[in-house]
Amino acid sequence: MPLNDLEEFARIAFDWLWETDAEDRYLYLSVGAERVLGRAPESMIGLTQAAFASEEDAEASAALTAYREALATRTGFRELTFVYRHPDGAPRWFEISGRPHVSPEGTFLGYRGVGSDVSERYLTRRALIEAHAQLSEQNRRFDAALENMSQGLCMFDADHRLLVWNRRYLDIFALPETVLRIGMSQRAVIETLVALKRYKPGATVDSVCEGTRTSLLGGGPKSVLRELADGRVIAVTHRPMAGGGWVATFEDITERRRNEARIIHMARHDGLTDLPNRTALREIGSEWIEALRASEGGRLAVLCLDLDRFKPVNDSFGHAVGDALLRAVSERLRAHLRGRDVVARLGGDEFAVLSRVEDAAGAMALAERLIDVVGAPYLLDGITAEIGMSVGIALAASEEERGGLDIERLLKEADLALYEAKAGGRGTCRVFEPQMDEAVRERLHLERELREALQAGRFELHYQPLVDLSDNRITGMEALVRWRHPERGLVSPALFVPLAEETGLIVPLGEWVLRQACRDAAGWPDGISVAVNVSPIQLRHRGFVQSVLAALATSGLVATRLELEITESVLLDDTETNLETLHTLRKLGVRISMDDFGTGYSSISYLRRFPFDKIKIDRSFVRDCAAQSEAGAIIRAIVSLGASLGITTLVEGVETEPQLATVRAEGAQEVQGYLFSPPRPAAEIAALLEAGMRPAEGDDRTLAA
Repeated sequence: MPLNDLEEFARIAFDWLWETDAEDRYLYLSVGAERVLGRAPESMIGLTQAAFASEEDAEASAALTAYREALATRTGFRELTFVYRHPDGAPRWFEISGRPHVSPEGTFLGYRGVGSDVSERYLTRRALIEAHAQLSEQNRRFDAALENMSQGLCMFDADHRLLVWNRRYLDIFALPETVLRIGMSQRAVIETLVALKRYKPGATVDSVCEGTRTSLLGGGPKSVLRELADGRVIAVTHRPMAGGGWVATFEDITERRRNEARIIHMARHDGLTDLPNRTALREIGSEWIEALRASEGGRLAVLCLDLDRFKPVNDSFGHAVGDALLRAVSERLRAHLRGRDVVARLGGDEFAVLSRVEDAAGAMALAERLIDVVGAPYLLDGITAEIGMSVGIALAASEEERGGLDIERLLKEADLALYEAKAGGRGTCRVFEPQMDEAVRERLHLERELREALQAGRFELHYQPLVDLSDNRITGMEALVRWRHPERGLVSPALFVPLAEETGLIVPLGEWVLRQACRDAAGWPDGISVAVNVSPIQLRHRGFVQSVLAALATSGLVATRLELEITESVLLDDTETNLETLHTLRKLGVRISMDDFGTGYSSISYLRRFPFDKIKIDRSFVRDCAAQSEAGAIIRAIVSLGASLGITTLVEGVETEPQLATVRAEGAQEVQGYLFSPPRPAAEIAALLEAGMRPAEGDDRTLAA
């Protein structure tokens, strides 16, 4: 074919013609090459075709490798794509084909071939490949996200046809993989679930479909709850899609609902006993009061219960036993109340009961029955525990009261009645009376004055002699605190000491008594000791031993001249701790006496556990000892016990000569009482000691004068 004809063909079928010599150098480039290559053909003559190629990517590198292999074997090649280095800096993708050219004699002369600019096609193909790769990656990520969702998912199109679902959806409804198919209607899916009895009984295809329809009406994401046959609760959220259709997600919220219910329950119930707590009691009580207002007849009784002797059990055997005891008490209370009655734990060892009764007698009968029930012994992990219970009762019923009733008022009234029950000896019940409220207000007023008196220094000490019967000699003084009130005068210790113990003021008051008694005693003759009463609350206080040491050091009083008097209740509470404190003080030289001996539960057992220096026989045995032989026998037995243990015995409350004669005859070593002297102010003690306290026989002059 003539050359001009070849070039015309090239313009139609290809972009240019080319010819190289045996060394791969250009011999010829057609006129069309300049338009594509950006270079004049004559400028490329003599240069190798590979000089203009770039190995920019793997495909181009592979094309050059194939081209070089063809040259080496002198074979033809077709449609090799390589990257061309265009003068404008932008790459071009060319596709060339060629075959060897030989002379008639068979001599290899080079290659002849054609070339085409396939840049647009290449870029389009590469964009499609990249788009496909991106789409594949997106699909992979979508599938991974779909299958790793904690929620089930279904997607429906505008015609309610199923498009997508995930594994979690199948798991939630326990569906086999083959049960769903793309294109099935939403109704068909629901029919399958209902037929397989996945929903709770009563659920129908229509009701479930209607729930979905209603949820989608709002336009935004809406959730509905579906209860399954196995008790689980599924939250289904419908999210409409643009252009129609929706996505439904399914979340198993069974455990969350249980936790929420548990939290709500815990907020209104006691964690240890699972009884209603104070919050729940207020709510229930308010409802009962509303019901009472609408009813005729009957009364609402609110009972406040407080366990007696719970603390010694808790402290002696540990909190685990204490907790078990509280649970056992709760079970007994629950078991012995009527079905509609309510028992709640208010905290610590305090409980409350709400009950509908006919009258006050019915409330009292209920309280007494509960006291008996709770007071029966408990066997807890091999430990027998015995406690008691006191009960305060408030009643609401009368027409004139109904308008102003509230549960807080009734609880307060029941608590006031409980206070009276405990003050009356424990193990009893009391019904609230209006004067109790006045008594509490008086008590609060007295408490405030007691605090002010402590700050203003309105307390003083009086002393009563302790007399040795062998020679009628004063051996010591008992310090007795007095409160000099600016209006009431001297306030009885029987009134303010229990209040000081309840409020904790006994600790600073007791420290003051101890310091003042040591200071006063330091000025007395060396043979005279001072006895100071110690409250159980003082002894439990962490710094008690240090306060005793400080009082001795500040006053200069020798420790052997200080005698601390304790009652049996000190050893009944926190026994091991209190015994350790007493042993520490005794090692320092301080003498320890047991006061009111014989009035407690187990005084004799405590004499075995602690080596007391003295026991003081309670005045109750002295009062009628001259007339009642059994009282004298008890004194004689205690004196004999003390002598056998090497413990001094002192009899309190000796007021008459016949009592003194009886006590002396029974062998008592020391006495104390008004026969010798009432408690006297500190200023009178020096004269009392100077008198020597030795009245001659028949002399009616005593220190009581």
